[in-house]
Amino acid sequence: MEADESGDESGALEAELALYDWALQHQSVDAARAAVELGLSRSELDAAAERLREAGLIQRVPGDPSREHAVAPEAATGARIASLEARIREQQLQIAGIQMRAARFAPVYHHRGTRDTGELEVLSTLDEVRTLLNRMSAQCREEVLSSQPGGGARKREPMEEALARDRPLLERGVRMRTLYHHTARFHGASQVYVAAASALGGQYRTSHELFGRVIIFDRETAFLPTTDGAWGAVVIREPNTVAYLCGLFEQTWETATPFANAGDEGFAKVAGELDRTILQLLAAGLKDESVARRLGMSLRTTRRHIADILEQLGAESRFQAGAAAVRSGLLE
Repeated sequence: MEADESGDESGALEAELALYDWALQHQSVDAARAAVELGLSRSELDAAAERLREAGLIQRVPGDPSREHAVAPEAATGARIASLEARIREQQLQIAGIQMRAARFAPVYHHRGTRDTGELEVLSTLDEVRTLLNRMSAQCREEVLSSQPGGGARKREPMEEALARDRPLLERGVRMRTLYHHTARFHGASQVYVAAASALGGQYRTSHELFGRVIIFDRETAFLPTTDGAWGAVVIREPNTVAYLCGLFEQTWETATPFANAGDEGFAKVAGELDRTILQLLAAGLKDESVARRLGMSLRTTRRHIADILEQLGAESRFQAGAAAVRSGLLE
């Protein structure tokens, strides 16, 4: 099908070129005579002539509407291009007007909307957050610290986007350390991302619990999530607060486990930590939903872990599991 369509287009262009050349040579367009001399059927020639008229390459002779002649390509396109350029200029003026009107409101927004005090800024939309994150990444000089709760819900596309964003940082020598929940170890997309970024110099560790989501650039600017569920962010530049967040990160980093591939012995240690943490949270009275949120797992995966723990301990209830865990030394 593609080959036939390509052949049709090539044949049509050859007919147009032949008729255009003939019309220039004879200073007129005589369809019957041109068809005979060019070896074209009348339908082929009429179709080629109509396409040339649409392109402006064949036009009526001024003062004699009954005759047509071929004109220079520049003359054929000049009027059409001028019309398009006029429309573009009109649209550019409209864009400038829109931008000018919006710019009048910018001071009000930055004073009230973002509540920017120089040390604290609230971004209310995901687009605003992404824009500032990209700018901070481009300006980052030395270090990025990141705590990213979750892991079990990560998909390949976001991880590929993250690698594309992080690669320039790592290639220019910026130190990058990231914390994930243990569940990220069991996720294919996370494994691929960590392997690729580690090869560029990134460092990754996992923990059974994290203190929350945070991104810190050069120990000067920190991004925290808003609590309204709108994917906004609170941007903090106040030095004491940023230093406190860096301290929280370092404490968790020291006790976290280096990210290992599926075949490494680190998996056994991680699985044991998960089981003990789940038992501790259940013993503290947390419901399945709260346990899942604390560990960055889906509710379904959390309940499967709980069922496996009960089976391993030979318990039929969570109370029996707690007692068995104490006897086995898993819980104090």
